[in-house]
Amino acid sequence: MVGEGGLRPLALLITPGQWGDAPQMIPVLERIRVLRPKGGQPRTRPDHLSGDRAYSSRRNRRYLRRRQIEHTIPEPRNQQANRLRRGSRGGRPTSFEKARYVRRNEVERLIGKLKINRAVATRFDKRAYVFYGTVTVAAIRLWLRA
Repeated sequence: MVGEGGLRPLALLITPGQWGDAPQMIPVLERIRVLRPKGGQPRTRPDHLSGDRAYSSRRNRRYLRRRQIEHTIPEPRNQQANRLRRGSRGGRPTSFEKARYVRRNEVERLIGKLKINRAVATRFDKRAYVFYGTVTVAAIRLWLRA
């Protein structure tokens, strides 16, 4: 799920429970469509992205660089050690802003707001498309309350 600063969802993707979050970052970001007030092409690229250590992979960082999306994702210790071990071939250290990293919990708070709805929290729905509809209705309610 991608959320904006005001704790409202921009895009979501339903996956099986055993799938990891990090490989799904790119498909979720490609679902973002924010209409412009005066018309024209919708915005498909966020200004900034904050994530935790799980999203730190070459694939994700390369995608963010290619799309020119600023990001604050800390580098895990094992990746730091590997980069330092490789010396000059290891590349530059990743940039990291602590002030922006503090806001990474906004998505967790957004999920908590969605789970106020009992059907989202317990996931009684057997089919993914039905659960997607339930989460979409919960997201629309969040947008209407704002």
